[in-house]
Order: sequence, then structure tokens, then C-alpha cells
Amino acid sequence: MAITLTQNAAERVRSYLQKRGGGIGLRLGIKQTGCSGFAYVVDYADDVADDDIVFESGGISVIVDQTSLDLIDGTEVDFVKDGLNEAFKFKNPQAAGECGCGESFNV
Repeated sequence: MAITLTQNAAERVRSYLQKRGGGIGLRLGIKQTGCSGFAYVVDYADDVADDDIVFESGGISVIVDQTSLDLIDGTEVDFVKDGLNEAFKFKNPQAAGECGCGESFNV
């Protein structure tokens, strides 16, 4: 089981945590919503709960709750810039399909 960050994603998280003035890493999860059933939830983590799993990738802690991990295990998180737009992008091997914007998926 693993969640990994590309170099771009790790640098973005590191930079933001530094600007933010603290935090222990990136929290990644899912919620049931979106055009395809599930949407990714990305936030910066300040703590680790008892049921969280912590991965290290690119020098960054990636914190995932066990329920979310079942649906995103093996996901690679990238950070891309396209003109004025910038966003985290997900390559999730568990996803059977995703919406056109890439922000929600189904299994």
C-alpha cells in the first residue's frame, strides 16, 4: 500500500507548508460526491488521528484515513500548472473511470 507524490507535488506541499508557517504534511482523502461518485479531498495536515496511515514521499508525510485508503491505494499525486490554472492531479489505479475535470472518480 502506498500513496506517492511526484517531485512537483512534493515541492508544492513543502512550499505551501513553509508559507503557512507549519503543518506536518498533506492529508488526502475522499468523499462521496462529484459527477462520478467520489471526489478527492486535499488538505494540509496538522495532526495524525489514530486510524490514519502515514506514507513518506519526496520528504513529505502523506496522511490518509483507512476508509479513503481502500479507494485510493496506489495513487500518484502530481501538481500541474497549465496557464493560469494549477491543481493537484491524481493517477488512481483503483478508479474505473473519472469525470472530465479529473476531480471525481468511480470504482
